[in-house]
Amino acid sequence: MKYLYTLILLATCTINFAQSDLFVSNGSYVYVDGSAFTSGPTVAPLFVTNDVNLDSDGFIYLRNDAQLIQSNGTIASTNTGVGQLSVYQTGTSNTYMYNYWGSPVGINSGVAGNTVFTPNVNLYDPIGNANAHLNKITSLLANYTNGYDGTATIPNTTQQTISEYWLYQYIGVTAAPDEYYDWIGIGGGSLPTGGVQSGQLASGYGFTMKGNPSSLQKYDFRGRPNNGTISNITINAGLETLVGNPYPSAIDAREFLHGATANNQAVLDPTGTLSFWEQDPLQSTSHVLRNYVGGYATYTISSGGTVGTYTPTTFHTYNNNGNIVTSPSITSDKNVYRYIPIGQGFMVRGGTGGVVEFTNDMRIFQKQVDPESQFFKTTNNESRTGEGPFYNEDSLCIMPEGYKRFRLNLDFNETYTRQLTQTFHSSATIGLDYGLETRSPEALNSDAYWPVNDVKLNAQALAFNEGLNIPLVINISQNQPFRFRIFDVQNFDESQPIFIHDIENNIYVNLKENNYEINLPQGTYTDRFEITFTAETLNMEQVITADDLNIYQNNQLSQLSISNPKLLEVKQVKLYDISGKQILDERNLKTEAKYIFSTKNLSEGVYIANVTFADNQIVSKKIIVSNK
Repeated sequence: MKYLYTLILLATCTINFAQSDLFVSNGSYVYVDGSAFTSGPTVAPLFVTNDVNLDSDGFIYLRNDAQLIQSNGTIASTNTGVGQLSVYQTGTSNTYMYNYWGSPVGINSGVAGNTVFTPNVNLYDPIGNANAHLNKITSLLANYTNGYDGTATIPNTTQQTISEYWLYQYIGVTAAPDEYYDWIGIGGGSLPTGGVQSGQLASGYGFTMKGNPSSLQKYDFRGRPNNGTISNITINAGLETLVGNPYPSAIDAREFLHGATANNQAVLDPTGTLSFWEQDPLQSTSHVLRNYVGGYATYTISSGGTVGTYTPTTFHTYNNNGNIVTSPSITSDKNVYRYIPIGQGFMVRGGTGGVVEFTNDMRIFQKQVDPESQFFKTTNNESRTGEGPFYNEDSLCIMPEGYKRFRLNLDFNETYTRQLTQTFHSSATIGLDYGLETRSPEALNSDAYWPVNDVKLNAQALAFNEGLNIPLVINISQNQPFRFRIFDVQNFDESQPIFIHDIENNIYVNLKENNYEINLPQGTYTDRFEITFTAETLNMEQVITADDLNIYQNNQLSQLSISNPKLLEVKQVKLYDISGKQILDERNLKTEAKYIFSTKNLSEGVYIANVTFADNQIVSKKIIVSNK
């Protein structure tokens, strides 16, 4: 086999290789090492203006984040040949977890143009070779099993095995009895029929595949490289479809959502939400559906490309910096960024419905070692290039001038956190704002969201003014403690409070200074909680701010806690059960910043706590005792 020596030299000199057409002859190969190249919008290690023709036994090997970009306008692909382009991608799933994929190649046969992806033709195992010169180009066709569990690669020794059963595509159709039946096995049928290794998938559609015990299994996609305008993806109004980056290069999410060439905005959901699946590996120990612990992270980006809105998957509890702190949890800081890498699959939802397109205008050279392009996995805070958005040390998008933002962390019984994002800009409306808002991806048994008409949002945008009252809906499936917290507060004046207003109890808590903790009975709260930026001037019986008093039942410690940060003179604390029977009467109390009373011996139920001050004002608060 012959080398194309010119490309080897250029790759080591960090000069990109540009061709009008690229022909790789029989028995030759092009090896492109991307290590020395820097990400950018106008460069690529391998740039071809028109077509790629791979003759028999002709190969292009893209290694170490090398990518191929073709720029031949809006025409359909005319790539041809029976040779192969080879590019790696590494999955992040274990035996019981899905990755969502998109194939950058199709089968290397038939007429010129893009071709279908077929697993047992296009998926290879980079098993490697003891010969260092052959190690990075040696792959074998992946093995398959019709059982449920795959096996891992042992380098230079044993090939991996892929379970064909978990090869699915997802196309939302109105005729399906429910969303579960929109999963179709590639080459198979509706659930519970699985996929088959010889199934075919048109370019641009995404697919699922479970991993193996290694958790970080590398796959080698080999075939004819996809190129040009891909316009065969039909999505239905109000329903979701799994798509994937179809090119051997990164794509720009801004161009996918807002680009004039494809005009996807005309057919996508009016928020422009892209949804990315994630599962908790520590909790993923079974193929049984009810045991899955996972969900969708959401992302969208503004038309200018400077404001990215990412909201994480809900199956963890996070601290004030957005880091995971409680089980079920892993040490994970996955994120989604502007540039979607090779092989990444994601869900899109139809607005009016129609054809979603991928075009060469979306393609960009962005390496995965740069945080702006990540296969949905752990973030990396190395330096990077690009046009924005820009991120801080916590991988949160930095708001440009004219924008404000905060995030709410809403903790359900210390079990998981629903994170809600609120962005402000003068262009935002009270309706849906494409590129600034995202749909809440799924309804949990206990959940929360921003309501906009009949749409549930986990990221909302509004024009800011201090008189805003922003409603918040909370659904509680069973009695539990609930906590409001805030973080990622950007571009607000330091003196500007952000209140959670508990309308039922007439409580305003400035979340910039304190969390608000409360016990909530089962039910859906549609008009009890709101975010405000001013507190009404009421007397002590009507309003309690966090600077005045906070009454909270801590069921984990079996304690009634009363915070008194202003050291107001408390004369008496009484506790009544729901029938009015007095349970507790504490008098002659010293002035303290915090009072703690044991509730260990109380029966489970609802109680009323009364706090009497020196001027005989009384503050009452309903609490729920649950000693478990």
